[in-house]
Amino acid sequence: MSAVHTLPTIVPEADVTDALRRDLTDAGFTVERVDALWGTEAAASLHRGSRVAALRALRARPTTPLTTLATLFVLGLPVSRVDADAAFPTAGASAVASAGLVRTEAGTVHPAVDLRPYAFVDDLGAGSWWIVSDLGELALGTALGEEHVLGIGGATTTLSGLQVPVPVRRVLDLGTGCGIQAMHARRFAAEVVATDISHRALDIARFNAMLNGIDGIEFRSGSLFEPVAGERFDRIVSNPPFVITPRSEGVPAYEYRDGGMVGDALVETVLTGLGDHLEPGGTAQLLGNWEYHWGTDGLDRVRSWFERADTDGRGLDAWVVERERQDPAAYAETWIRDGGTKPGSSEFDRLVGAWLDDFAARRVTGVGFGYVVVRRPGPGGAVHLRRFERVPETLGSNPAGLGATVARVLDAAAWLAAHDDQALAAAHLAVAGDVTEERYYWPGNDDPTVMTLVQGGGLGRRVDADTALAAFVGACDGELSVAAIIGALAQITGVDEQALAADLLPAARDLVLDGLLVPAG
Repeated sequence: MSAVHTLPTIVPEADVTDALRRDLTDAGFTVERVDALWGTEAAASLHRGSRVAALRALRARPTTPLTTLATLFVLGLPVSRVDADAAFPTAGASAVASAGLVRTEAGTVHPAVDLRPYAFVDDLGAGSWWIVSDLGELALGTALGEEHVLGIGGATTTLSGLQVPVPVRRVLDLGTGCGIQAMHARRFAAEVVATDISHRALDIARFNAMLNGIDGIEFRSGSLFEPVAGERFDRIVSNPPFVITPRSEGVPAYEYRDGGMVGDALVETVLTGLGDHLEPGGTAQLLGNWEYHWGTDGLDRVRSWFERADTDGRGLDAWVVERERQDPAAYAETWIRDGGTKPGSSEFDRLVGAWLDDFAARRVTGVGFGYVVVRRPGPGGAVHLRRFERVPETLGSNPAGLGATVARVLDAAAWLAAHDDQALAAAHLAVAGDVTEERYYWPGNDDPTVMTLVQGGGLGRRVDADTALAAFVGACDGELSVAAIIGALAQITGVDEQALAADLLPAARDLVLDGLLVPAG
């Protein structure tokens, strides 16, 4: 096996983080300015795992604190002590080394961690932070250590985008890692509790909060819900260590992604435990994956977890969106590469074999990945939303605004639950502002062959509509009631009004839940 990098001890102290924050600010260490150092093509190459183009671009520039910081922390390459001292005029390179971020050797300063700028936009506007995490495979040139603390990735932005942008009192970040979700949650919460089984992750998360001047986050050590036993929260967010890993000797178990349970049991444990830790009306947004077994659909398995919770009186509204499904071999290869083991090596082949043996022994045919949104009903309330669906990755591929979509779906589900068919018929609906209609014609025909309602935001849903549904949606401007529109369409088309209502009312419910139609007034 490849040599494993020794992870540094991170020391979160306010004097160092305050001084370092000033140095990073003065150097202009931002996403925009770092990207400008090497350009879009080199940035894309860096994202693919090659730093050659970025390094060539830096060598053509004069040395400045910004180029030094980019070389050291983004490219993961050493710099001279003289350049490091110039980049840390306030904190000092020695203090940065004592904090565990760099190490010095004979006039050279080497990166001990990844530290890079991060920019985002949410309902409060644009923001930017600096995020410390462990060095990745590109900088190390070796496989990752099992205590590796992950930084910003696709899952990070997905989950932060899913967080409901509504102010609340208390939020729990379950499995905080580098602390990024807790920091996002703090923007909409009076206080945040962030937990992790990894003491190292908690040190890094504390450092990140202090580096960015964020207070109001309490960090606690422990597994899953143990650190918050008996406590309830208005919101829970989690990117839990859900990766399905063989529990066999010789297979690395990375703390940031492996929960130590067999199969998808960790996801099941988290989902079935949410009800005990949510306040009435509280919500949770999580990422997860679930197994497909011979003869059993993956989403049906997730559904059964919630149904079992119902029998205990802990029922939750649930919306599960599967975005991707991988076969056993593809799943194994994805996560083995993620750990830094190179395809084509004997170690890679050995690990793939271990994964496939485990899947075969447990009759696993595939693994689904996606989002889970839940809400605990209010006092005396009933479960109103149970939705388990597959939404292709091509739809709603930008996660930045999905938190608002989550909030809208939950509100729509509550509104629909309060409106039976008679109340829905009396309601006034309007077409959402981001909805357009596509029409396709056979050459020479005046009537469209296909009509599709297209949602511009949210999950970007596309709904095929027949003539009646297209006409109904087109008439929904908030002025007429649903019943009045159906009556007018029945009269125009000569169709039985009750039969038309039987077709259109369920369709209207689906469109309200999806956000293509919204209650007016």
